[in-house]
Amino acid sequence: MPIVETTVTALAWRTEDDTRAFAAKLAGHPAIANAFIELHGELGAGKTTLVRHLLRALGVQGRVKSPTYAVVEPHELPGLNIWHFDFYRFSDPREWEDAGFRDLFASPGLKLAEWPEKAAGLLPLADLAIRIEVQADESRQVALHAQTPAGQELLK
Repeated sequence: MPIVETTVTALAWRTEDDTRAFAAKLAGHPAIANAFIELHGELGAGKTTLVRHLLRALGVQGRVKSPTYAVVEPHELPGLNIWHFDFYRFSDPREWEDAGFRDLFASPGLKLAEWPEKAAGLLPLADLAIRIEVQADESRQVALHAQTPAGQELLK
């Protein structure tokens, strides 16, 4: 894998419509089909909201629920597999192997991981790391970190 210097982009999302617009742009990029995206932020920052908007923009129908208790929620679209992980309650590294997460991360498709720091040392390098911070006025300050060539493509 080529060595890439991290590219950082900062954004401000003043409303949920800004989040939705960002998700729509991201969904329209061909590199999304095999990307691994980490989502960082405190509880209530908007990680799951971003995922919901992204999944909707990609064409996922029906209820999009948070995988907080299940750890992973799969979504299938024609020609695209998506896995939404929430590692908030993840605590046993043996669960990684038992649940088959190694195989999921090795397979083609989009992987979205909330609370990736809870699975540190087990996850591959994310193509794109998104950090969302709530501001005093309830807007969001967002930092996008491209960590691979695919991540850099997603930021174009």
